[in-house]
Amino acid sequence: MDLQWLLDCLLREGAGYAEVRSQRKVGMEIVLKNGMAEPPEYVEAHGIAVRAIVDGALGFASTNMLTRDGMREAGFRAARSAKALSGSCKKVSLSSEKAVKAEWKADYRTLPTAVEPSEAIELLESIDASITGVKGARFPNRLLVLGGSVEEKDYINSEGTEVRSLVPRVEGYFIITAYEGGKGSLQRIVQLGESGGWERAGIISPEAIAREEAEAMARMLRDGRALSPGKYDVVVGGEVTGIISHEACGHPQEADRIMGREAAQAGESYLKPGMLGREIGSAAVNISDDPTLPASYGFYLYDDEGVPARRKALIRDGRVNEFLHSRETAYDFGVSSNASMRASSYAREPIVRMSNTFMEPGDYTLEEMIEGVGRGVYIKSFQEWNIDDIRWNNRYVGLEAYMIVGGEVRDPVRAPVIEATTEVIFSSVDAVGRDLMFKAATCGKGQPEQGVPVWTGGPSMRMRGIHLRGR
Repeated sequence: MDLQWLLDCLLREGAGYAEVRSQRKVGMEIVLKNGMAEPPEYVEAHGIAVRAIVDGALGFASTNMLTRDGMREAGFRAARSAKALSGSCKKVSLSSEKAVKAEWKADYRTLPTAVEPSEAIELLESIDASITGVKGARFPNRLLVLGGSVEEKDYINSEGTEVRSLVPRVEGYFIITAYEGGKGSLQRIVQLGESGGWERAGIISPEAIAREEAEAMARMLRDGRALSPGKYDVVVGGEVTGIISHEACGHPQEADRIMGREAAQAGESYLKPGMLGREIGSAAVNISDDPTLPASYGFYLYDDEGVPARRKALIRDGRVNEFLHSRETAYDFGVSSNASMRASSYAREPIVRMSNTFMEPGDYTLEEMIEGVGRGVYIKSFQEWNIDDIRWNNRYVGLEAYMIVGGEVRDPVRAPVIEATTEVIFSSVDAVGRDLMFKAATCGKGQPEQGVPVWTGGPSMRMRGIHLRGR
């Protein structure tokens, strides 16, 4: 698709800056509900997005009418909306970035959308059998979803940048309900996702994941005891470390949120523009965001402004080190963009997003951290989380969890609840493990909402003197 002529139209229309993004996403999804397969679903969305700066104001428009007339009309709508805003909003300037010409893709052998539905159904049936074969509880409701997508983008701007990309992804989720008479029920949502071809489904090993989850749910239902409220030393698994890193570090360090752009949509941030260097945790806390991790669910090498991606050091040695930036926020902060702009589809404007946000690994083994606890709780996984609009007051409810007594893991405990501020959580960390792991997630943000693929992650970590209660 020739996008240059549309760019030229926008410049003739008076745009001081313009960009055009073509985005096409094709997806396939198979659903197995309580052992019964539903018809395969195939979806496709293809269109263009246009941004233009006219007289200091930024306008956006999109269309899936891919005739020249349809594309030209979308371009003119973006320019007209910018003109209408001019003089009534702050002037938009973009950081100076080097023009690039690049073509990149995620590695793959077989596109997920080319897989025969029967193959995916056979895999889902195997996953279902791994759940129902677990003893100790019944699993009356099982919703298993598996499939994949292929996303292609072409991006050009008036500064000479041209970027083309192709990213296939294998993705899905399980919603599993466990029940035991007299013990109640538990529900677990597990998301799977990696970039690459259908071969990633074998590498993910979804049958083993589902079996482990079902066994843990049965164990918690059968043997879990109520937790007495009080202060405990707490060791959390990488899944819990990951959700804390994502919610309490990644979101509040999005520069658009810090500048108030998200205030009426997803909230604000406890951080302010002058707070780089603020101590927020112990020296053991180091959190990064890195879209360049091979096979990651949030993988990309250039963002949706054509800026080369890199690892961002969000917290270093317990201090706020770097915010996530677009070219607009980077200009406002006097820095270069760190390639954090993404759009979930052609019909959405790019906004500041996380990719793969995780706690950097430390030097401890999980066993060493547990051995250092006299009275505490090991929370391996979580079943729910909540956090306030400025990302300060946190709540995480454990799913698979055990008492620690005298440095040993003992009896299971039901639904231990962490409720603490971001600063209390990060300041209490005294040991971080070597066992780095990642979990797929869909990060929501924006209005209209955009869900984008990410990994959350981290190793196990130990926190001292955290107040816990039962739910």
